[in-house]
Amino acid sequence: MVYNLSDMQSVVQKINQQYKKSAVVDVRSGDTVRVHQKIREGNKERIQIFQGLVIRTDQKGSHTSRITVRRIASGIGVEKSFLLHSPLVVKVEVTKRSKVRRNYLSYMRARTGKSARMTGVEFDRDAVNAVHDEAAEAEEAKLREETAKEAAAKADEKAAEEAESEAKVAAALASHDQTAESADSKAE
Repeated sequence: MVYNLSDMQSVVQKINQQYKKSAVVDVRSGDTVRVHQKIREGNKERIQIFQGLVIRTDQKGSHTSRITVRRIASGIGVEKSFLLHSPLVVKVEVTKRSKVRRNYLSYMRARTGKSARMTGVEFDRDAVNAVHDEAAEAEEAKLREETAKEAAAKADEKAAEEAESEAKVAAALASHDQTAESADSKAE
């Protein structure tokens, strides 16, 4: 069997393009970002936000482009790697851009306190974060809708329980009034 290498590469590129998001935020090392990640617990889904410093960016143009985000949580350094084109990463916001001259900021692991501060650089936050991915926005709207439906169902259930308890109270008061009237008529 003879395989044509160019055909194989075009098939691979088509598959890569299929799973690639149409647009992602331009994230660089030294940026402080907020990553909105979809978390599934049992049958519930929620959005969790992880905010920290990007210490590494890998394979920027690829569908496997990845960022490593570090933050200090309760005095302990926590690092998470996020695939930018993953369907679980809903949104990435750049909140601060810093002046760095490296791609991999491994020296930040040893720094805490004032020595971990980085010099900020002015940038157009709205222009950098203005990435519209219709699929991600639709997914986020769907999650909000589901949450609203659950809240409405709980409110309806609570209202029905309150109406039922009020009806029981009214019935108890009515029977109490009837027994009091019959006791008064027997006393006379």
